[in-house]
Amino acid sequence: MKNLYGFIALLLISFSSFGQGAKIEFKEETINYGTVTKGEDSGKRIFEFTNTGDSPLEIKNVKSTCGCTVPSKPTEPIMPGEMGKIEVQYNMNPGPISKSITVESNAVNVTNGLVTLRIKGTVIEKKEENLLEQKKSIIQQ
Repeated sequence: MKNLYGFIALLLISFSSFGQGAKIEFKEETINYGTVTKGEDSGKRIFEFTNTGDSPLEIKNVKSTCGCTVPSKPTEPIMPGEMGKIEVQYNMNPGPISKSITVESNAVNVTNGLVTLRIKGTVIEKKEENLLEQKKSIIQQ
C-alpha cells in the first residue's frame, strides 16, 4: 500500500511539472535590411518575441558575432503571455550584412535555451554628386 501511495505521489508530481517552463517565440528570427544607404538609416532593428510558456522568461545573455553589431536585452523577466524586445544596432559599414546574434535564455522549447537571430542586407554609400559635374550639366543644357 505504501508503494501505491508513493507511486501516486510521484505521478502527481511528474504531471504537475510536465509542460511547465518559459517558452520563447520570435515574431521573426531573421531581419532583412534590404539595401540601405549609410547616413540615411540608423541601423537599429528590433526582434520581438513572446513568452508562450507558463513561467517567467529570463534573457540571460545576448551576444553578437562581431563588434559591429551591438544587441541589447530586456533587464526584467518577461511574464507568461507578455512580449519582449531585443534591439540590434548595426554600425552601417558599407557592404553586405550577414551577422548572427545568440540569445541565451531559460526557455525550455529551444535547445539549451539558445536561439540564433540573423540580420542581413547591404549597406551602400550615399552617392554625392560633384558640384563641377552639376555645373557642366547645367551649362550643356
